[in-house]
Amino acid sequence: MTRTRTTLFAALALTLVAPAGLAQAITLEMPFAAVPSVAKTQDLTSYALPIAAYSNGVLPTRIVEGALQQTAWRIDAPGVSTLELLMPLRAQLRQAGFQTVFECEAVACGGFDFRYGTMILPEPDMHVDLGDYRFFSAERGTEVVSLIVSRTAASGFVQMIHVGGQVNAAPLLTASSKAASGGQMVALTAPARPQTDAATSDTLGDRLLTGGAVALEDLVFASGSSALTEGPFASLAGLAGWLRDNPGLTVALVGHTDASGGLEGNIALSRKRAEAVRQHLIRAEGVAATQIEAQGVGYLSPRASNLTDEGRERNRRVEVMVTSTQVAP
Repeated sequence: MTRTRTTLFAALALTLVAPAGLAQAITLEMPFAAVPSVAKTQDLTSYALPIAAYSNGVLPTRIVEGALQQTAWRIDAPGVSTLELLMPLRAQLRQAGFQTVFECEAVACGGFDFRYGTMILPEPDMHVDLGDYRFFSAERGTEVVSLIVSRTAASGFVQMIHVGGQVNAAPLLTASSKAASGGQMVALTAPARPQTDAATSDTLGDRLLTGGAVALEDLVFASGSSALTEGPFASLAGLAGWLRDNPGLTVALVGHTDASGGLEGNIALSRKRAEAVRQHLIRAEGVAATQIEAQGVGYLSPRASNLTDEGRERNRRVEVMVTSTQVAP
């Protein structure tokens, strides 16, 4: 494969089993430095392979059974489009004898509904921008491979699912030992969150009493789900401490989304995520249930433009606001 970029190539190795049953190893090369974030395997399972765009309330799929490998990668390629991320992998799969089953882009796929109807690893291992992603699936004999690629302003993200053949001990995708910078590859891990203390609680409480809604900026939800990840979350610990210190006050948690997808689905998702935060505060932090309610407004209250990656990221949030009309003495 001709290398037309000055950036060092990261070799992504994928072992696939040929239709005749003979092991055939191929190497998929991405012209960017790639860091593996996670890899999962299952000896025998079923995978609902998308075969058409979401339409009329249905995502058409075909059930594929066999050994499954699912891998996500983070790509060091700021400014690179999703098509540039997908093209090298798609071309090499076709060269290896895979025939296209289905491919689409964001809105044409079905936007929000397609993405949330598809098997995708959770954040931060795999990120999907609802307005900027591409999906590709292909088959060779009894094997299928699906790719979904997306990006933020700073990074690209690739997920590959392979069903059929033997599960390898190594991850589905592996990289060369050198990144573009010449440094050793390391596994992608989420940054450690700061510990909370009394000052966090006091600062949050002051903002709630003197201003409007406050965004809980450090929350992380499982991708394609309303489930809150384990944390810890400094913002929730601070909020819980403030509510315990002020049992006469009540708050509302309000979920927000970006403008990708339909309003009804976005409102439902935003409300579920707000409720997940409420349950965390009640069960893990010991806050009285009567002090907290959960609501969702979908994309109806943006704080940034939905026309950019950065704006859509800022719009996806849960905020807290005081609902008491007076401060108890």
